Formats: sequence, C-alpha cells, structure tokens
Amino acid sequence: MQHRELGRSGLRTAPLVLGGNVFGWTADEATSFRVLDAFVAGGGNAIDTANVYSAWAPGHQGGESEAVIGKWLKQRGRRDEVLILTKVGMKMGDGRQGLGKAYIKTAVEESLQRLQTDYIDLYQSHQDDEERPVTEPLEAYAELIKEGKVRAIGASNFSAGRLRAALEASVTQGLPRYETLQPEYNLYNREALEKDLLALCQEHGLGIIPYFGLASGFLTGKYRSEKDLAQSVRGSSIGPKYLNDRGYHILDALDAVVARHAGASPAQVALAWIMGRPGLTAPIASATSAQQVEELIKAMHLELSEADMHQLSEASK
Repeated sequence: MQHRELGRSGLRTAPLVLGGNVFGWTADEATSFRVLDAFVAGGGNAIDTANVYSAWAPGHQGGESEAVIGKWLKQRGRRDEVLILTKVGMKMGDGRQGLGKAYIKTAVEESLQRLQTDYIDLYQSHQDDEERPVTEPLEAYAELIKEGKVRAIGASNFSAGRLRAALEASVTQGLPRYETLQPEYNLYNREALEKDLLALCQEHGLGIIPYFGLASGFLTGKYRSEKDLAQSVRGSSIGPKYLNDRGYHILDALDAVVARHAGASPAQVALAWIMGRPGLTAPIASATSAQQVEELIKAMHLELSEADMHQLSEASK
C-alpha cells in the first residue's frame, strides 16, 4: 500500500482517512477506541476531526470528538504514528466561529488541549469566512507554524475563486499556503469539485481529501427503498436526495463492479473509485464499529480495472 503526499506538505497518508465526526456522538468512547485501534492496525494513519464535532447533538458543545481522540492518543502512546487533522471555523456558539486571527489563536489552544498533543499535523479552515480577507487566517497560521503548533494547513468548503486568491496571496505575501482541500465528493456528488476546483488543485499541487465519500451511507448499498431509511440515524438525510433514478443507476453500476470482485462490497468499490480518480488523494470515511473499519480498510487494497472505473464514472456523470 503506497502512501500519498498531502499537497507539498511532506505529510503522507494512507489512501483512506478515518473520519472522527462520530466519536463521542454515535460512537461512545470505548467504541471509538476500538475503531481507532482497528484503523491503525489495518494500516491507516490519518484521522480527521474538527473542533465543532459534535456541537449539533443535544447536550453537546463541540470538542467531543477531539477529546476522545486525545484520550486515545494518551492511552495508546502512538502520537508519532498518526496524522491528526482538525479544523476551525464552523459555528460553535457564543460567537465562537469564523477565521478571525484572534479566534484561530484561541481555538487552536483549545484543540491542542483536547487532543492532548503539542502539535496538529494539518489544521484546516473548515469553511471560508468571506467577511475577512483571505490573508487573515493565513497570517494566524503563519504564527502557529512558526511556534511549532501546526505543521501544515488546509482548506475546506472554499469556492474556487477564494481558494485561488488565498493561494496567490501565499506567494505574493510570503504566507503559508493551503496544502489540501477537503470538499464533498463521491460517486453521486461530483459536480462541485469537478467544475473548477479539481483543476485548480491539480494546477497548484494540492492534495484532495474529500468527505462524504459514501454519500451519508447511500453508497454502502443498504438504502435501496424508503423502508430501508429507518435502519440508522443517517437514513433521514438520504430519502429523496439519493433515492431517485440517478441514484439507482449508480447503485446498479456498483453492483456490477462488485460482482467482478469476489468478496468486495459497494462501499469498498465506491471508495476505491475515489482513490483511483486523478488528483484525488484519500477519501474520508467514518465508522461506528471495528468491523466497519476492517471492511473500509479493504478498499485501500482493492484494484479497480479501467473498465470498472469507466463504468462507475459513466453511471455517475
């Protein structure tokens, strides 16, 4: 299994990144530890989280995911073996949001404390703060990199125009540059990235670590009718968004490719397709059990043929 570089950062990740949005939410601490253990045991090395995870859950304030990861890091003593990717910028409540320089400097200290570490490998702007110049967060990140608290930076949910402006400012003003982009991307949701962001990232050598690689679970193949939606908390977010003619066409293509690979699953094929796309570095996928992790990890070893890739790409145009 060949690791892939995150932009020009020097950081290298396995072809799959573990999503930490479920830690402390739909996966309690003990379950999260088992998931993390299984991921590392299977060859994974990059864990993605955010300070806002899981502020949306009743009784939560944000930081729950980072706190669980921090406890795991301390108990296992494996900090040097993994890359910790976290994010700042989403609404946390009490005015804690955005990419203002002062807020970033405060938020990173809180994340470091929860993660029980001295540094963050990849610190990402979770969403653009369009009320501020693109240089403001870069100036904050420059100080954090100089202080050794952050190794590299990335962007998430940026428009092509604002990302380009930030990359240009990095060159003209001597500021650190975003080395990665974290967009939504999967077999169903392709247009936003492919329209202009993909070419921009390829032009500047950015790594792309897409989230929702399994389209909220739709691409696992377990949601094929309205009655299937009650299987999990995620079912309500699928409904008419994916259960339509295009969605069924994609599932048919997944089934056809799965049939050509003994023991493979739709989820593994969907993730392997992303891994095989030009310019894509490593999709992010979350799991709520060690068994799910072990299944997802198999995607890193699944080699799709040109015919497989073509069939999936055509079905999901």
